[in-house]
Amino acid sequence: MFNHRNKDMYLFLLLLNIAVYLGFQSWSVVFNNFAYEYANFDGFRMGLTQSIREIPGFLSLLVILAIVVLPEHKLAVVSMIVLGIGIGITGYLPSTTGVIISTLVMSFGFHFYETVNQSLTLQYFNKQESPIVFSKLRSTAAGANIAAGGLVMLLLGFMSYKNIFLTVGVLVVGVGLYCLRLNPVDNSLPPQKKKLYLKKRYWLYYALTFFAGARRQVFTAFSVFLMVEKFHFSAKEIAVLFIINNVVNFLFNPYIGKFIIKYGERRMLSFEYFTLIFIFIGYAAIDNKYLVAGLYIIDHIVFNFAVAIRTFYQKISDPADFANGSAVGFTINHIAAVFIPFAGGMLWMMDRKIPFISGAVLALCSLVLTQFMTSELRKSELSS
Repeated sequence: MFNHRNKDMYLFLLLLNIAVYLGFQSWSVVFNNFAYEYANFDGFRMGLTQSIREIPGFLSLLVILAIVVLPEHKLAVVSMIVLGIGIGITGYLPSTTGVIISTLVMSFGFHFYETVNQSLTLQYFNKQESPIVFSKLRSTAAGANIAAGGLVMLLLGFMSYKNIFLTVGVLVVGVGLYCLRLNPVDNSLPPQKKKLYLKKRYWLYYALTFFAGARRQVFTAFSVFLMVEKFHFSAKEIAVLFIINNVVNFLFNPYIGKFIIKYGERRMLSFEYFTLIFIFIGYAAIDNKYLVAGLYIIDHIVFNFAVAIRTFYQKISDPADFANGSAVGFTINHIAAVFIPFAGGMLWMMDRKIPFISGAVLALCSLVLTQFMTSELRKSELSS
């Protein structure tokens, strides 16, 4: 599938993806129970923390400034190391302030890594390859998540939350230190523009990215917390759910790139957003814990169709804009993320249903915007 040039980068991103998602998923499995049991979190504190967690995503545009002094592949590794440090210190800070601090550190690493990961994928793989690569990386991430769920379940048998966070953090940092020695770079590729800018021609990419980030934050902040607070899922039950979810995604994700190539970005995203409207209504209306867990799994399956936003951007953009578009896109994706979890937490205290109904409205907005993709692709073809 790949020539020698992009095969090196593919293997590099594959290794980083495994380590990043092994760490991030391990943190995610334990975090809600740790926050609820040790830091006395309620819906408001969770929403506040999730809003603060997204500040680094909002600041992803700083990646453009960082690559002036640090090559993108090195920045990806350094970001992964920061992620590991944030995970490792979580258990040592069992208070609202402490959880916010460790979450911020972890989040800076995760969001900067994701920004560079997207940029490198768009640079090194063409329009026919990138959907496949994105879906394979997501499948690999799901595989790492399965391993994370199994690892956490094993460690819960004889370790405290604090030691689990520390063990996983050290593992991620260790892999990062090894990856600093690797150099998968191809210097013949077009250089990326190292400055920040917006282009009117990318308006639909920006709009889709904004609404995708907004509705995703409703899910991220409150879906698992709903299970813990309302349905009293234990840490082990959450771990089992995560394992089942990631087994499904591991098996399904490799097909997503093929679906995007066959059916196109507009159809895939339309299916995603149409499905999400009913998923969010389900979160608000269903009182059966197993049905809610099923919605969680379905949500993750259709969420993976979101890579079509990235491949749509690749089709309408100039190659020299990939790094800027990735950084600006991540920032736009997190504009709403900074305030939606906080506002959702306040609404949660009034009625748990309100944040999820809001998520359905956001999905509807995305569905409407998606219908403009065909005309924008046509404009891009005519101008090229």
